[in-house]
Amino acid sequence: MIVTKKHLSRRTMLRGLGACIGLPMLDSMVPAFAAPSRVASGEKAVRSVFVYVPNGMTMRDWSPTTAGANWEATPILKAFEPWRQDMFVLSGMMDHNGNALGDGGGDHARAGGSFLTGVHPKRTAGKDIHVGISVDQVAANAIGHKTKLKSLELGCEDARTVGNCDSGYSCAYSNSLSWTGPSTPNPPETNPRAVFERLFGSDDITLPPEIRAKRIADRESILDSVQDQVHSILGTVGGADRRKMDEYLTAVREIETRIQSAEKNNVIEVQPGFEKPEGIPFEFGPYATMMFDLAAMAFKSDLTRVVTVVLGREGSLRTYNEVGVPDGHHPLSHHGNRTESLDKLSKINQYHVQLFSQFIGQLKTSQDGDGTLLDHSMVLYGSGLSDSNRHLHENLPILLFGRGDGSLKPGRHIVYDKPVPMTNLYLTMLDRMDVKPESIGDSTGKVEHLTDI
Repeated sequence: MIVTKKHLSRRTMLRGLGACIGLPMLDSMVPAFAAPSRVASGEKAVRSVFVYVPNGMTMRDWSPTTAGANWEATPILKAFEPWRQDMFVLSGMMDHNGNALGDGGGDHARAGGSFLTGVHPKRTAGKDIHVGISVDQVAANAIGHKTKLKSLELGCEDARTVGNCDSGYSCAYSNSLSWTGPSTPNPPETNPRAVFERLFGSDDITLPPEIRAKRIADRESILDSVQDQVHSILGTVGGADRRKMDEYLTAVREIETRIQSAEKNNVIEVQPGFEKPEGIPFEFGPYATMMFDLAAMAFKSDLTRVVTVVLGREGSLRTYNEVGVPDGHHPLSHHGNRTESLDKLSKINQYHVQLFSQFIGQLKTSQDGDGTLLDHSMVLYGSGLSDSNRHLHENLPILLFGRGDGSLKPGRHIVYDKPVPMTNLYLTMLDRMDVKPESIGDSTGKVEHLTDI
């Protein structure tokens, strides 16, 4: 038998002047005689994403009243109907260390600071901040050496880390979901251009700064310097791989073009009381979509396997005129059970999940070896508060998408009889990534029922 299949390394990179672009998973990356269910490297690449929304949730429009596989689509969750077989709705999750525990006010800061750490933040606005290492960084420390970037932290609002942001709590707690250590916040990158350059710019730290500066100033496409390599690869792979390569590189170019367009056209009069994001573009919908697209692209090219996305910082005053809500998000979250306020808050919650659901759709439709990116991922979506008016840290609004490379059995609403620490869920997710710390924060063990049929 003659085998003509071209075998490419999973680590193949397109390298040019100021560019270092990973490739998506191709058929050619699987050896000719390999079992089709195996990744070329022989290891499973399980990815984790942690998406945070601020200021709690309109729980009346979030929580399904039925458990199991036939849960009803509530007003907020109906955006996920196409993906309901790929998701868990988890009721009964708590973040005990977000509570005051004798420290008084500051629930928003504690919600953000403890969400991925499971540790009660020290009440201080000074340099002596202290919380704990976050789950994303536990994963990054264990598997980050396998990819170009250990982890990727994205945000859609400013990430100031100094000063007093909430009742004597440092801004670091409100603005940093990720923590590399108890006193080291890992604030999100909020500028899409900076994220794009980090993903696809050269990983050669010796590259002369004047060369990078000139390319950025000229806004030369990052793909221009790798065209010869692209043509060389396209000439050695099959038709299916050529189509996949074309789609992938077209997507990279499209994101780059959107960033360039936003940079040229982002001259908009700011309405009083509106907090303009640090990044671009100006409008929140395209801004969040761009960040999610960058996260999806990072997964497609296996540049990282750990991502956090902060759609808004705790206490955010952002307004959402595009969905008919001119009120600031945080003031509106103190709704006092007023119907008008709850309706507006629900519109914000629904807008967030609509944007996020597009990201889930991308992962679901992106092939990755013997499955899709969603099959091989775990994507958590939630907030550190449930009822924002009462600042509750119990029965949090939590969703989990994906199958963890077949180790999870989604498609259900699970209601836990007793409150379960969020950190138990994190231990379970890490276990599916073959990362096995003894504990995280206040964890008491792994969470149950995620592998039931």
